[in-house]
Amino acid sequence: MLGKIIWVLFGVALFYFIWKIGLGMLRGMTSTLPPPPPSGEMRRINVRYRCSSCGTELRMTMAPDQDPPPPRHCLEDMDLIAPVE
Repeated sequence: MLGKIIWVLFGVALFYFIWKIGLGMLRGMTSTLPPPPPSGEMRRINVRYRCSSCGTELRMTMAPDQDPPPPRHCLEDMDLIAPVE
């Protein structure tokens, strides 16, 4: 009899714990994104470029804009490879 009561209390506690975690996750998905930083301030990005002439590769991690213009190398614009994830 006492064993059944302990199992029921354990089940109720586990249900409450899972319920709180689920509600916290749902609230986290509905929160708004923070506003973008003011213009001119450096933003964190991860973009890779490659020079089409010599093959030099460059990874850009900070820029004043989210989508910066490509850098120049060998007097030509570098080609965008892919954003680094």
